[in-house]
Amino acid sequence: MKGTAELLKEHRLKVTPQRLKIIAMLEKHGHINIEDLYNEMLKEFPSVSLATIYKNINQMVESGLIQEVKLPAAKSVYELIKEPHLHMVCDKCHKVEDIVVGTDRIIEEAEKLSGYRIEESFITLRGICPACQKG
Repeated sequence: MKGTAELLKEHRLKVTPQRLKIIAMLEKHGHINIEDLYNEMLKEFPSVSLATIYKNINQMVESGLIQEVKLPAAKSVYELIKEPHLHMVCDKCHKVEDIVVGTDRIIEEAEKLSGYRIEESFITLRGICPACQKG
């Protein structure tokens, strides 16, 4: 896997301590919302503003390094862009998990039925995770 600084450079983004930390947080958590990201960032960068976090996130989204994942009845989370996958969301604990399955057939069928040329898709399935089913 490429180093964090190389990922930023590859996406034509300046390498800054804040951006390095954002990527580290995305790698650690997989998915994180702006509020949680901001609270984590404050531990290392006490003077960072919420506006700075939004600006960096927006630039990273525009560059194609990360993507926003819109969740039903919850705050959006962000993740590093990777292979096509579905999102599983627990209705109880709100954990977001990636499930790597082929989405090609779903997209092809949707295009055939709708006549649309689909350029981007975010598929989210909701339910109760195994841990919450036990508790």
